[in-house]
Amino acid sequence: MDTRQMQTLVAVADTGSFAAAARIVNLTASAVSQQIQALEAEMDTNLFDRSKRPPQLNAKGDEVVRAARQMLQIMAETRATISGGRKGGMLGFGAIRTFSTRLVPNAFARMRADHPNLTFNLQVGMSETLMAHVASGRLDAAVVADNVGVPPGLVWTPILSEPLLLVAPAAQHGATDRQLFRRLPFIRYETPVPLSRQIETELSNLGVPVREIAVSNTMPAVVGCVLAGMGVAVVPKIALLDAPAGGLYVQPFGAAPITRRVGLVRRQISSRSAVLERMRAALLAQAESLGLDALTDDDPAPAA
Repeated sequence: MDTRQMQTLVAVADTGSFAAAARIVNLTASAVSQQIQALEAEMDTNLFDRSKRPPQLNAKGDEVVRAARQMLQIMAETRATISGGRKGGMLGFGAIRTFSTRLVPNAFARMRADHPNLTFNLQVGMSETLMAHVASGRLDAAVVADNVGVPPGLVWTPILSEPLLLVAPAAQHGATDRQLFRRLPFIRYETPVPLSRQIETELSNLGVPVREIAVSNTMPAVVGCVLAGMGVAVVPKIALLDAPAGGLYVQPFGAAPITRRVGLVRRQISSRSAVLERMRAALLAQAESLGLDALTDDDPAPAA
């Protein structure tokens, strides 16, 4: 399988016919057919159902198209990396929800001085989904939590570590964690992400009965419920940056301080490598300015 065959196969898949693909790859329809036949002979299998008009990809053809797209993307990224990388245009960037309102937007602002031709597309989602988008090329990089598997071809580099905190109405000042859970009902952060699972595990280890009064899938809503006096909650430090001073009683959560790590995930080969290094530096600087523990360890976590 050579580059021309891959490009032709992808063009057929995208346009739905050999004739339409010929216009995309600047060949005649017969030349397109010859390239596809040569590819099928090399792979010793039929990639199209020719009983239909126009011929349609079969299951094996769909698999080869997926592989061809990945190989073409890797080759394009490698060429751009060798030539210095792309420093302008749209940066596709993902972030978990708790970092999408302060940390990442402020890091974007820091980037503007050095990259005036760069624009941003910020997508908010869960760590596993964002990493899948980075792997497929839909995003250039994303800020995601630790404790999730890193797909092959990606690398995860730490940015910061933040504590999980037990928060209660200010009137509860001085109470221990066990006293708080006995006195007040619990406001649960419920969403299928590592942070939620981490909180549930530590609650179980604490061994104190929890009476639930409210559930929310966003941290601002959880903090809002605590401010309203409804009960107690466990949140990461970044969720309290906009909380009013004096409105909450805050203490470390767990017998030993419980933390979570957040990092930058990107492809191992990327045409945006220079821009993403600058983006990581901006994220580290922003984490420090927000009072979070920036992790300057340059030893990344490679794919498993």
